[in-house]
Amino acid sequence: MFTPAQRQHLAKVRHDLRTPLNHILGYAEMLLEDPAIAERVGADLEKIRRSGRRLLDLIQEYLDEEKMSATPPDAMKLLHDLRTPINHIIGYSELIQERSEEGNLVEAQQDLDRIHAAAKAWLALMERELIPLTTLVSSKNKTEEPQPSLAPPPPATTPAKPGQRAAPGKILVVDDDPGNRDLLRRRLQREGHEVLEASTGLGALDAMRMSLPDLVLLDIEMPDIDGYEVLASAKSDATLASAAMIMVSGFDRQEWIARCIEAGAEDYLIKPFDPVLLRARVSACLEKNRLRDQERRTHQALVASQARLASELAEAAAYARSLMPPPLHGSIETQWEFHPSAQLGGDAFGYHWIDETHFAFYLLDVSGHGIGAALLSVSAVNLLRSQSLPGVDPRSPAQVLTGLNKAFPMEAHNNQYFTAWYGVFHKPSRQLRYASAGHPPGFLLGPGTVLDLRTAAPPVGCFGEATFTEQSTSIPRGAQVVIYSDGAYELETHSGRTESLMDFRAWILTQLPPSSFTPAGCVARARNILAPRGFDDDLSVLALRFLDDDTV
Repeated sequence: MFTPAQRQHLAKVRHDLRTPLNHILGYAEMLLEDPAIAERVGADLEKIRRSGRRLLDLIQEYLDEEKMSATPPDAMKLLHDLRTPINHIIGYSELIQERSEEGNLVEAQQDLDRIHAAAKAWLALMERELIPLTTLVSSKNKTEEPQPSLAPPPPATTPAKPGQRAAPGKILVVDDDPGNRDLLRRRLQREGHEVLEASTGLGALDAMRMSLPDLVLLDIEMPDIDGYEVLASAKSDATLASAAMIMVSGFDRQEWIARCIEAGAEDYLIKPFDPVLLRARVSACLEKNRLRDQERRTHQALVASQARLASELAEAAAYARSLMPPPLHGSIETQWEFHPSAQLGGDAFGYHWIDETHFAFYLLDVSGHGIGAALLSVSAVNLLRSQSLPGVDPRSPAQVLTGLNKAFPMEAHNNQYFTAWYGVFHKPSRQLRYASAGHPPGFLLGPGTVLDLRTAAPPVGCFGEATFTEQSTSIPRGAQVVIYSDGAYELETHSGRTESLMDFRAWILTQLPPSSFTPAGCVARARNILAPRGFDDDLSVLALRFLDDDTV
């Protein structure tokens, strides 16, 4: 059944659809009345007229309120049935227009344009108004969940207007008097509700457990246990507590009403009740109950979604960790720590021998968090590891960053970019060539000194024409090079202060000589600052110690 608002909306849709059809039929019939025009294109105009009439018949057939209530239309069939005649109208009007433009029907051009425009307008109205409307109506009886109405519903707490029907619900009527039950049952059934009955308090609890009604109309005075006890028992039972309950009594004592509301009743009706008031209270309670159910389902879906996301993030973090290179021992020793945040960021690093004399090592930090950032970082590292950047010499840090900048423009990667540090150690000369792109400096830890290793350039992917340069330095035997992500130093203290790069560098100085520094110590420092909180960002630290060539 339709509410008054729905009926009004349905009438408006019928009116809106008939308006362009009136234009189509009116102009087609006027053109047919002209003997000269009818002689040339009368057959096609007649097809337009018949198709317009067919559309009028279909509107009458499908948008009849009684028919829609009794047999909801199939939206897909309706779409097919309506598109056929409207396509005929558009197609034949275009054919006639083409002949008109050739000069044979100049006098008919304006009316043909109006027919064509009206047909296009009708098609747009059909897809915007009619198809959603019939889809809604056809789905009303296919699910127990509430469906959207044809017009915006009033707030849940707004009383129903006279004649307005609540969305159907399952209602349990509890009263020891058969006459009272019969009156309530008949009134509620006239509103489209499914009605169950119980004549005792204990019977009411049994019926609630078996049927889980949406609403209970509960008489207070009953022979076995009264309405108060039923209400208290239901609200203390997890399976019954969600049912809305309206207390019904022939007494209007304020203390009774207050006691019921405090115990969890939604409302209180006094016998004999006004039918309009009954309808309004029932409608409001059912709507509030449906909103609570919707909120509960939404919460459950959110919890499930968060659990799935957490699982996916954990899997992504495990995958990212599995791609990390194994430690090296020998003339070059490596140590690293990788701790993804709860949100999973885009840190990634690696190292490998380019050839017998050149050793590459690098670290990337993608903007943002989540699986997208992680996938981007893994893709970039895989390109570096496979040395497959086109036209790039992997021994040249500047060329490598230029190649990455071309391969990963931010506009092609969801506006994500990344900072990078890339270095190549030449073993025979002990020279390190390095370049960075918006990344914090690498640190060269020597005897009593810390040297910053950084070149000025924007992050990778920000500017297509960015220029990347490289520098070089000599690596003393026993020195360490440390590269890291900003998660190693951008740490918020308990006082709310955020640690800076200078703070981190000052701490690095306390870790000399070079052999004293370890990535694990860096992680321990971060945990101490953040405790008891976890990491807000990925924390990655890669340390490489360059020993004598014959070190094993």
